[in-house]
Amino acid sequence: MTRLKIGIISTCGIFTLITLLLFSVSCLAQDIATKVDEYINAQTKLGAFSGSVLIAQGGKVLLSKGYGMANLELGVPNTPQTKFRLGSVTKQFTAMAIMQLQERGLLDVNNPITKYIPDYPNGEKITIRHLLTHTSGIPNLTDFPDFLETMMLPSPVEKTIERFKNKPLEFEPGEKFSYSNSGYILLGYLIEKISGKSYEDFLSENIFQPLNMVNSGYDHSSTILKNRASGYSLGTDGIINAGYIDMSLPLGGGSLYSTVEELYLWDRALYTEELVSKTIMDKIFTPFLEEYAYGWNVSELYKHKRISHSGGINGFSSNISRYPDDDLCIVVLSNYEHSVIGKIAKDLAAIAFGEEYELPQERQVAEIDYRICDAYIGQYQLDTNFVIGITREGDHLLGQGPGQPKFELFPESETKFFLKIIDAQITFIKNDKGEIRELILHQNGKDHPAKKIE
Repeated sequence: MTRLKIGIISTCGIFTLITLLLFSVSCLAQDIATKVDEYINAQTKLGAFSGSVLIAQGGKVLLSKGYGMANLELGVPNTPQTKFRLGSVTKQFTAMAIMQLQERGLLDVNNPITKYIPDYPNGEKITIRHLLTHTSGIPNLTDFPDFLETMMLPSPVEKTIERFKNKPLEFEPGEKFSYSNSGYILLGYLIEKISGKSYEDFLSENIFQPLNMVNSGYDHSSTILKNRASGYSLGTDGIINAGYIDMSLPLGGGSLYSTVEELYLWDRALYTEELVSKTIMDKIFTPFLEEYAYGWNVSELYKHKRISHSGGINGFSSNISRYPDDDLCIVVLSNYEHSVIGKIAKDLAAIAFGEEYELPQERQVAEIDYRICDAYIGQYQLDTNFVIGITREGDHLLGQGPGQPKFELFPESETKFFLKIIDAQITFIKNDKGEIRELILHQNGKDHPAKKIE
């Protein structure tokens, strides 16, 4: 009888413990969702974000929600079902398609690309693996001086390749890492040549349909696409419609659209062998140079392994961050191209892991005598292709990058200025003579010095 009582008490204790644990987990999940919602609402209120967010852990969606407007003119709000252009998040799908072809014996990533494109200059030195890992040395098309002038023109892939194929390599293939959209355009072309199908059809039949990703695909501007968000940029006076880009141009480098919920379907599939074997999946996630694998960055954040990629294309910015050891997935899609998407994804990870983060707040503008800003006027060389112009119009200090509108710089002190919507700051540096000969652009957690050239 005594033993029976002990057994009953012990069983009840176990049930109580399990109940408490489940309650604790539920409370933690709710706490994460509440903090994420608070954080994104703060970004939205500042005009720094519009889009959709999903965070999931352990196979359970903690939050899936839209913020801001999918279409400002019509007053249509973003939802978890809103479709966004992915920009360079496309690259992971291109890499998967390439590795599916490898698993089927139709290509080998270690082969030179001349095996598939016989007339490609230096193609005997460039392997498919070089293209996948941004180590080919092929110049990046989107850095070309005429890119902004030509991006709105239809460009069949053969015509696009002609724009960069005869340019000198920037370095010997495999020697170093240099991000190149050109390489992923070539990969899209290889998928078409080797499979005998269009890039769009191959991905649809081999990735999207098997995963039931019915709201993902190749984004054609002419197609009537239900729930597609409009893309927005920053103009001199605030939000404007983004500049047009013909979607034939980016192909394997940035042509796709999806939703936060369908990118979560994608995340779940990457834990399985539904698309490729585990051996192939391991190769996809093995980094080469600069922590870059096949269409993914593989790094560490808050001492947790992170597999991620960001994207940006006219009017849109995106990020998917996977923490496989924690079964955590964070997807952030925005129809503001100026959204600081990488910082947002990092801060959401901080919330999930209980790390420190700061709620976005409107910064205070200091009162200064704008006549001192005359010393800041000039051109500042950030790198070979990027010059920042600083001008003054009355009590307004303005900054402007190449191909960008002017942005007002608001004073935090006499030498420190910030942008209100973009998370960026500029500090003007005095030399020993008290002259302004340099500025430092603080953006995305990095300092970028720029020397005054005129």
